[in-house]
Amino acid sequence: MEFTLEEMRSHLAALETRISNACKIAGRSRESVKLVWVSKFHPAEAVENAISLGATDFGENRVQEAELKFATPRTALDGSRVRCHVIGPVQSNKLKKAAIVADCIHSIASIEAVEKLEKVCAALPKTLDILFQINAGEEETKSGLDVHEAEAFLESLVTRGPSAFPHLRFRGLMTIGKNTGVAEDSRECFAFLRNLQQKFLAKGGVFANFDQLSMGMTGDLEVAIEEGSTMIRVGTALFGERDYSKPVNDPV
Repeated sequence: MEFTLEEMRSHLAALETRISNACKIAGRSRESVKLVWVSKFHPAEAVENAISLGATDFGENRVQEAELKFATPRTALDGSRVRCHVIGPVQSNKLKKAAIVADCIHSIASIEAVEKLEKVCAALPKTLDILFQINAGEEETKSGLDVHEAEAFLESLVTRGPSAFPHLRFRGLMTIGKNTGVAEDSRECFAFLRNLQQKFLAKGGVFANFDQLSMGMTGDLEVAIEEGSTMIRVGTALFGERDYSKPVNDPV
């Protein structure tokens, strides 16, 4: 059931306390962690309520739903433009639409997708932020690069050099924590991601902007922040339960 505006305000305050406490324990500033409101399967009205509470970044799993809610630019309370993050896997035939609507795609996991996005963004023209998804928990149900292949994949981009992808900014890595219900079980996954991100950030070149880690959700955000997350993705705890029986097709 969708939260009312006042319920959202209350839940946001509780979430902010958790984030701030986690940052304090980790010796980090609150500003070092961006909150991405996962608005998938929530209606446009819920997005508007979130913006009125200060939300600046939203995450959508499906490109079609992202188009419906974010094709028309919006302004956040701080005067910035609201940013749309596509956080779910994107089929090859939907990469163009994803590139048009998204400010950042978190789920890239193949060289074919990278090459197609470069062509698409060159034609728009547009510069797009992307993150590479790694299946750090090695779970069959999760998408992303295999942990044993991820480093070689990133090295292949180093050899190509920045001139090969002038319309893409490689910003960092994304993963989903282990689905065990125990936050601590994801610490090793998150640490692996941080170490890999730091290694390639240090290489510069095509990875000069590789400073982002999209990891941590409602159940494991404290561990993710302790391990260096710069973006946490939270949905139900802010918007309420999703109603999967109703398609979100209200145009914005």
